[in-house]
Amino acid sequence: MNIFFIVLGAVLGLIIIFIIAVSVILARTTARPHRISIEGEIQYEKEHGMWKNYESLKKEEYKINSYDGYELNMIYVPAEKESNKYVIISHGYSGCRLGSVKYMHLFRELGFSAIMYDDRGHGDNKLVPCTMGFKESKDLIEVIKHVRERFGEDIVLGLHGESMGSALSNNALQYGLKDLGIKFIVSDCGYNDLEKLFTYLIGHNMHLPKLFVKTAGFASKLLYGYAFSEVKPINYIKENEIPICFFHGEDDDFIPCSHAKEMHEVNKGYSELHIVPGAGHAMCVITDEESYKEKVKAFLEKINIG
Repeated sequence: MNIFFIVLGAVLGLIIIFIIAVSVILARTTARPHRISIEGEIQYEKEHGMWKNYESLKKEEYKINSYDGYELNMIYVPAEKESNKYVIISHGYSGCRLGSVKYMHLFRELGFSAIMYDDRGHGDNKLVPCTMGFKESKDLIEVIKHVRERFGEDIVLGLHGESMGSALSNNALQYGLKDLGIKFIVSDCGYNDLEKLFTYLIGHNMHLPKLFVKTAGFASKLLYGYAFSEVKPINYIKENEIPICFFHGEDDDFIPCSHAKEMHEVNKGYSELHIVPGAGHAMCVITDEESYKEKVKAFLEKINIG
């Protein structure tokens, strides 16, 4: 009998150690993305025909401090003709500010000046843990404040976000984006609930039990100050009054398009949903650039931003 309990205790101990180890690995892997280099991002944009005449455009590169003193690398690209319209573009997980060039061109053709920046822990920024939109949405608030202070309180200012950039933009709704003068959001292939996304990815790609989402989230809270359950943009979408244009690839196997559909369904204010046939993750504009631009243009006209 004693041997039985000794063996049982040893097995349970090994199981607990395994759960803890896997949870820590998942939390650490999430917080430390394999950062795409500036060169790698440029190559990707060029390979997909999205770089265009970027090299010849007038632009300004500089840095600002976020709410906690963390430096964010920025690029400002003015509109071709003088305009009071501006858009802040947030890139996705593991990417960098130059991954936003494809959207910058689109908005610039619509008369907008563009501000692109590196998310916390990405691009040329100092290497720190990524929090999947928890701290990054607070960084966006500082970018917004900077843009309004620099270019004026009377500007027309909107947001575009891709993947994690979309999620952090929507997550920032909790900090009063309407009061900060944000007139619209273009939300491309974002997740509406980080815990739900990880439940899908852990089961679909890693074939692990859902238990590990909770335990990895707990490990993340201990290690990095946030739990996966604390990044839930859909909670703030429910009370949102800022017009949102949702895009999502029908063939997205990383963030299912159900995330965009659910946000569109619960959004309190005006929103549009565009599911792009044949588009994978973060491929909507690359799959059909002209259609993407026309849909954004029509959306802006509907909300009286021509």
